[in-house]
Amino acid sequence: MVDADDVKYLVVNDNDLNWGLTINTVGYQHVKPNELYPLKNHPARYLFSINEGRILDEYQLIYITRGEGTFKSLSQDAIHVKEGSMILLFPSEWHNYSPDKKTGWDEHWIGFSGVNIDNRVQNGFFSKQKPILNIGLNDEVLSLYEQALAVAKSQKTGYQQMLAGLVNLLLGYAYSLDTYYSLEDMEIMHQMNKAKIYIREHFLENLTPETVAKAICMGYSRFRHVFKKDTGYSPTQYILNLKIQKSKELLTYTILSSQQIAFEVGYQNPDYFCRIFKIKIGLTPIEYRDKTRKVILD
Repeated sequence: MVDADDVKYLVVNDNDLNWGLTINTVGYQHVKPNELYPLKNHPARYLFSINEGRILDEYQLIYITRGEGTFKSLSQDAIHVKEGSMILLFPSEWHNYSPDKKTGWDEHWIGFSGVNIDNRVQNGFFSKQKPILNIGLNDEVLSLYEQALAVAKSQKTGYQQMLAGLVNLLLGYAYSLDTYYSLEDMEIMHQMNKAKIYIREHFLENLTPETVAKAICMGYSRFRHVFKKDTGYSPTQYILNLKIQKSKELLTYTILSSQQIAFEVGYQNPDYFCRIFKIKIGLTPIEYRDKTRKVILD
């Protein structure tokens, strides 16, 4: 999960340029209905007015995961964008976009440049005449954006190359899913992906499968059947797996007690949490912490 507004601008050196793909910015913004747009805390080269638009010297891949709005560019007349839309901005191409005031939107973006993407454009994989890629709501794509933001924040050795790999994956998803969606009626898959993203964003709360079904406007019985067919897990099991995974991370990388972790992942009864954890992992929370920390220290 990311903060309501989370933006990172990156420095590129000569060695990074030789890699063929460099990343300049990674960010996320939650825009509420009627909220002022766009952000005002960008560097000068990124600022734009929705009255005038702007021109960048890089590519940007923008993923809308909630809400709707409009986009237009020098090569594209005004077009409606919605959750599941991905916008590809091109360098030296005038463009403008904004969320609908009634809905706002959630946008994830990553800005990049290099010969790798230039070659893909020259070979016809991406085009200024088709800047909107309809990929639907996809949990794996969202996860890549979240990973990119985490890597950009850490800036560990080789982070530019790691980010380049994530951008390549995002471009691959964008191209393949847009092609696939253009050929098939994917309304059910769209709802399932929306459900997975909803669960991902709320699983630390007291979330029930019935709540998820209601959030995607689907009857519970049908939702449960389709969700298990799509993921291999019942909604309850899927939520539980996310809670256990988060618990494992907290046990390994924090000093929170097992009781605190139980509350953190949405269990009001720590003893019940410990029993569930032991059933799923084969170790108690304390045994798991001791084992994984020993591996890290070794």
